Amino acid sequence: MSRISKKIAAFTLSEMLVVLLLTIIVVGLAFSVLGLVQGQMWDIQNNYEEKTNDNLLQQALWVDFNSNAQIEFSSKGQTLFLSNEVNGKRYEFYKGYIIKGTDTLYTDYTISKVFYMGEEVSNGVIDALELTKPGEVPKTLFVHKKNTATDFMN
Repeated sequence: MSRISKKIAAFTLSEMLVVLLLTIIVVGLAFSVLGLVQGQMWDIQNNYEEKTNDNLLQQALWVDFNSNAQIEFSSKGQTLFLSNEVNGKRYEFYKGYIIKGTDTLYTDYTISKVFYMGEEVSNGVIDALELTKPGEVPKTLFVHKKNTATDFMN
């Protein structure tokens, strides 16, 4: 009897090891790139949130400054009181956040200067406010209101 040997087509062990090594390299590169992309996405998200909070603060201050007749500042508690004939609002400035009524705005803006009739004051009635935010490039936010005839009479 003669044995007929059939060869089965297959890969050798060294060929399989080379393919496995190449696969590991490609997967490692893919995870490295994924980590870089995730880092960029986190930076974009944080930057967007920061700009959104800054814009919300600026809009809220602008609306409140122009809808309230009386604006007073207390440097002792870093507090801003805004009032008109119907209601009043209060801003409290702390390190890292600002409380506006029941809302909290997370920002590093602090009050650097307050003004009344173009002159810098430290307390009392004001009509303009300068906020600064520390950083590599310090940011400044300036909010003011148009004075009415009653402001000039008082």
